[in-house]
Amino acid sequence: MTTLIKYIITVLTGLLVSGLTAQTVSARLIDSKTQEPIPFATIELSENQGVISNEDGIFTINLDQLKKIKDSVYISSMGYERKGIWMSSLTDSVVRLSPKSFELKGVFLSSNPLSAEEVIEKVKENMDKNYYVQELSKKKIFFRQSDFNTMKKVDFGFKKSTIEELNKELIDSIATLVPRESSYYREVVGDFYGNYNKHKFHVDKAAELYDKSKDVSVDGLSERLETIFKENVKPDSYLKIKSGLFGTKVQLDSITAANEDANKVKVEVENTDDQNFQEQIKNRISELYTQLFFNEDSKIDILTKSNRYEFEIRDYTFIDEEPVYIIDFSPKGKKDFKGTAFVNISDFAIVRLEFANVRPLFKFGLLGIKYGEDVYRGKMLFTKNTSGSYSPRYLELENGNYFGVDRPLKVIEKNKHVKGRRKQNELSLALDVQGTSLSKYEMVVFNSEDISSTAYEAAPENKNVKATYLSKYDPAFWSGYTIMEPNAAIQAFEVVE
Repeated sequence: MTTLIKYIITVLTGLLVSGLTAQTVSARLIDSKTQEPIPFATIELSENQGVISNEDGIFTINLDQLKKIKDSVYISSMGYERKGIWMSSLTDSVVRLSPKSFELKGVFLSSNPLSAEEVIEKVKENMDKNYYVQELSKKKIFFRQSDFNTMKKVDFGFKKSTIEELNKELIDSIATLVPRESSYYREVVGDFYGNYNKHKFHVDKAAELYDKSKDVSVDGLSERLETIFKENVKPDSYLKIKSGLFGTKVQLDSITAANEDANKVKVEVENTDDQNFQEQIKNRISELYTQLFFNEDSKIDILTKSNRYEFEIRDYTFIDEEPVYIIDFSPKGKKDFKGTAFVNISDFAIVRLEFANVRPLFKFGLLGIKYGEDVYRGKMLFTKNTSGSYSPRYLELENGNYFGVDRPLKVIEKNKHVKGRRKQNELSLALDVQGTSLSKYEMVVFNSEDISSTAYEAAPENKNVKATYLSKYDPAFWSGYTIMEPNAAIQAFEVVE
C-alpha cells in the first residue's frame, strides 16, 4: 500500500471517528516537508495538562478537555517549531509542523565546549535535583499493555504408542490446536498517586481485547488426555516419564490428585486475577518506574556503569523550546545497551531517552532446552514540573524472549503387581517446539499535580475493579476519556467467530 493511500485512509478514519462520537476532536501531526507522521508530540491544553500523539502521529481531545480550553492549544515536538492553533482550526484532520531551522553546533562548541563524557558527569551530579524521588503527585494516566505470542514450530514428533486412543492422529491434532499466533491488549485510564518509590492506583475504566477461544482449547485438550489415561492405565500402575538421559517416576493416583488440586487452584487463580486487575496494572507501572535510568535497580545502567559505555555528541536540537545535546551511547565491552540521550543544556537533565539492547540480557541452553531474553528496548520522555524537577510524560518498554524444546519424551506405564514384565504401555515422542513472546507497556501522563502526604494516604483505590472484555476495538468505549490513540494493529483487532 502506497504512502498516499495510507494517508487517505488515516484521514477518512479520523473523520469517521470524530463524526461518530461527536465528543472528540482528532487530528494527525505530519512533517510539512516529508509528510511523515510525528509521533510522541506534546499537545498542551494548559500548564499541567495535555495529550500526546501516538506512533502514527494521531491525537484526540475529548469534550471535557475542549470545554476547558480558552482559545488555543500549543503543539511541540523535538526538532519542530512550536505551533499554536486556535480551537476552530482543530476541526482539521491534519496539522503540519515545520522543522526548526537552527545552527547550534558552532555556538555551543565555542561557548560551552564540554565533551560527551563531561556532559554525562553533569547529568549524574544534577540527578537528585532534576528527579526528586520523594515528590508526591496525582497523575491522570493512560496505560496500555500489548502481548504477542508466536509459535514458530510445534512438532510433537509421534514415534510410538501402545494405547490405541493415543495415536498419531490425536497427537497431530493436539499440535494443530496450539495457536500459532495470539495477541492480547488491555487499556486502562485512572489516577496514579505517589512518587517513584510508593504508589496507589484508582482505575476509572479498563478494557481487555483478546480471543477467548485460544485459551479454552488448552483446557479441553487437558480433559481429553486425562480421560484417555484413566480409561487405559491400571489404577495400581505408575508412570515413568523419560526425556533423554533423565527420568522420573510418578504414581498414577498422585496424577489424579494433582489434577484435582490443579482444578481447585485454577478456579482460585482466575478469581484472584479478576479481583486483582488493579494490582496487576499497578505492578506493571511500578516496573516501568523501576526501570527509569536514574533508579539503582534499573537494567538501564548507562549512568551507574557510565565508564563502560562510549558517549558521543552527535548534534543539538530543541525540546519544548529548550536546547538539548543529542548524545549517542554504545557499550565499550560486554554491556547491554545502545541508544540516544537528549540532555537539556541548561540544567543537564535527560529529557528523553531511547534505548535498545545489543545482546540478549539472559540466555540458557542445555540438553535441547533453550531460553533467552533477547528484546529489551524503550523510550522515556520527561517534562518539567512547576517545582523545577522532571517527571515522566511518556514511558514505553518492550520485553521479548524466545524458548525452545528439542528433546525426546517417553511416557511409560509400569506395574509391579502383574505377572510378566512390568512395562504395560508406552508413548514415545520427539518434541520440537519453538516460540517467541513480546510484551509492550506504555504509560502516558495527561495531567499532574503535587499532593501532600495526607492527600496520598487518603487517596482511594478500587482493588476489585474488573476490565470490560471486548472482542474487537470500539472507539466509542472510550468516549469522554483521555487516551493515547491506538495503533493500526489494535484498531484492526477483531475476534473471528
